[in-house]
Parts: sequence; structure tokens; C-alpha cells
Amino acid sequence: MVDSLRAAVVGTGLIGGSILLRLRERGVDVAGWDPDAATRAEGRARGIDFPDALADAVRDRDVVFLCGPLSSLPETLRTVGGLTGPDCVLTDVGSTKGGIAAYAAGHGLTGRFVPGHPMAGTERAGLTAASPALFDGAAWVLCPTAAGLDRFRTLAVLLVDVFGARIVPLDPDAHDAAAALASHLPHLLAGTLAATVAEADLRDAALGLAAGSFRDGTRVVGTPAARTVDMLLNNRDQLLAQLDRVRGLLDRYAAALRGGDAAALADLQQRARGLRLALLDRELPAAAPRTFPRALPPGAEPDDAAADGELAYLLSLGAAGGYLTGCEVTDATVTYAAHLPRGC
Repeated sequence: MVDSLRAAVVGTGLIGGSILLRLRERGVDVAGWDPDAATRAEGRARGIDFPDALADAVRDRDVVFLCGPLSSLPETLRTVGGLTGPDCVLTDVGSTKGGIAAYAAGHGLTGRFVPGHPMAGTERAGLTAASPALFDGAAWVLCPTAAGLDRFRTLAVLLVDVFGARIVPLDPDAHDAAAALASHLPHLLAGTLAATVAEADLRDAALGLAAGSFRDGTRVVGTPAARTVDMLLNNRDQLLAQLDRVRGLLDRYAAALRGGDAAALADLQQRARGLRLALLDRELPAAAPRTFPRALPPGAEPDDAAADGELAYLLSLGAAGGYLTGCEVTDATVTYAAHLPRGC
């Protein structure tokens, strides 16, 4: 598959640039495009195909990764969808999925477009910060639909074989709810911590004492502000709901502190510590492989009941905290290798 694949990456900052470099490293015929002329020049200086025209970059490609700023992705999807053929698989890397999934459905692109979100990154930005190893072992969300299962399978094979990623299949709304907790809320809390110290009278003294806990707790604040704001606003409803929960917990901490209630403080901290240890010790055993028929009955549409079992399996796997480590496709079947938390 990789030997004959022709890919393109639209938007070549940290994430898009890292995708581009990994594809090139693995011998994939790949072209890049970026709206910034200096970035295109940088790509060409590295020996990568970087046309000045978007149409030239995506023409006759099998897969196109859409990697620009989050708010730009719907329009980019519409444009690239019009510049590519019906067999070209489209996917994105945006950190929210509900909005662009709805946009794709409204513009007749659900069958070609698979919303995606690689859970990897750094606080740096730009093609010069990109790394082909960025996604090794990373969780990479893909949002399958009945109409787009063949496209999902194509991407699953590519992401496992080329990027070494773990595929997490999720419904777009489930992704946004989980990402609010696991990714977007930490950006807000890190910003709150850093801003509190920045406005304190003893700012410089606090920085003089800052060690690992402060550095780790504020690392993501180094992300360019415009990128973070774009992410937060695009998942506003989910984040506001989680902020209500945060306020409730802070009120409980404050009440325990005012009352000198050591037992209540210890209970809160122990519960938090338990989650941290569960994260560090999290190992998911391999589940039994699951095989589904790939070929549809004669005359069946892609969204008929033939796909329901496979789609239900994929979405339940991701919702349970599991992931795919393999996808083997034949003319008649598709077989998934997966890992699931114990007891699921």
C-alpha cells in the first residue's frame, strides 16, 4: 500500500509538518502545501515537493491530510474536496470533531472524509519544529461512519503501518467531550496557574522557587496563544461544562482549607493520586481479533445494516478506552487487532 500511495499534506506547521516528514521518511510520494510562501520555500529547500498552487499539491492524490488552523479546516475541506477525485480519502487533524463532521455531512463529503485527531504535539510551532517521530505510539482518533468505513480502513492501515500510532475510533461528540477533559481543560488550568503567578506581587520570588511541579504544570502554556484560543472556542460548550465541575472541586478544596479539615483534603488528594497512578500504570491487554465482512450484499448502500456491526464495534471500543493496533483488509473481510482495558 505504502509503495503506491500518493499523499498530500495541506498546512505544514508542527502537526502537518511532522506528518509530511514521516510520510517522506517512509518512502511515500508526498506533496506539501502551506499558505505561507516562506514555509513552502523551506519545504522545497528540504527537497520536498511544495507547489505554490494548492490544486497542484492535491491533484491525483490518494490521501490528503488537512492540517491548517482549526477554524480554517471546514473551508479547506470544501476547497480540497472540490479539487480532488471521488476516490481520494480526506482527513483532518483538528482538536475538535463535532463541527467539522457536521460540515462534511452538510456538504456531501461524509463518504470521503474521516475526521481525525492525533493526540501528540509540543509547545513549539512551525515546520522547523516538526519531527517525523512525533506520532510514535500516540493515540490517533478517527471518527468512522457507516458511509465512510472503507476510507476509515484505509487510514487505519496507513496510520498503524507508517506512523506507529494507536487508532482510537470515536463518535465526534464523544471525542469532543473526552478531549475537553484530557486536552483542552489542561490548557485552561495551566494558563490559570501561570497567569496567577504572573499577576502576583511575589512573581519573581515564585519563579526563583519554581521547580518540576510548576514547570510541568505550565508546559502547555508555551503553545502559541492563537492556536490555544482557536481550540478552546471550538469546544466551548464542552469546556464550560467541565469548568463548572472544576469550580465545584475548587470550592470543596477551599472549604476544607478554611475548616482545617485534613481528612477531606486527604480524600480529595488520594482520589486524584489514584487517577494519576492509574494513568501511569495503564496497560491494555490484547483483545481477540474481530473480523467483519467487507463486501456488501448486491445492491446495498454503504450505510445499510451490513456495516452496523462493524461500526458499533469500533465506536464501543473507543468509548471503552480501547484502541486498534492493526487493520488487515482483504477483498472479502476486514480484521481488527485491538487492546481493551481489563474487564471490558
